[in-house]
Amino acid sequence: DVQVVDFGGGSVQAGGSLQLSCSVSGYTYCPYDMSWYRQARGKEREVVSHIDNDGVTDYADSVKGRFTMSRDKAKNRFYLQMNQLKPDDSGTYYCKTSRPAVAEDDSFCASAWWGFWGQGTQVTVSS
Repeated sequence: DVQVVDFGGGSVQAGGSLQLSCSVSGYTYCPYDMSWYRQARGKEREVVSHIDNDGVTDYADSVKGRFTMSRDKAKNRFYLQMNQLKPDDSGTYYCKTSRPAVAEDDSFCASAWWGFWGQGTQVTVSS
């Protein structure tokens, strides 16, 4: 199965910046999309950003203009640069692999590459 590890969280004052990272590895590779999610205390997990297999990104309205998602395709590493952080950005952040929208059915990729989560990294923004 694919291994997904996210890291880079910490504590920062409002207006500060953090960069989260996500590393993906496996013996056999499949095409995949990647998303960042976050979950605040007492709230449901929500999508923060998404990047498809062609590098096209999308962002939640609440972070648009402040967060930037990028990737190093050759290294299978993904980043979330978070600027002008607000207290409402606090929570546990997770990266997740998923099936590309145009991908054909593939039982191996579905079982070993798509739908896997990182363990989560904590972000705390103080006012």
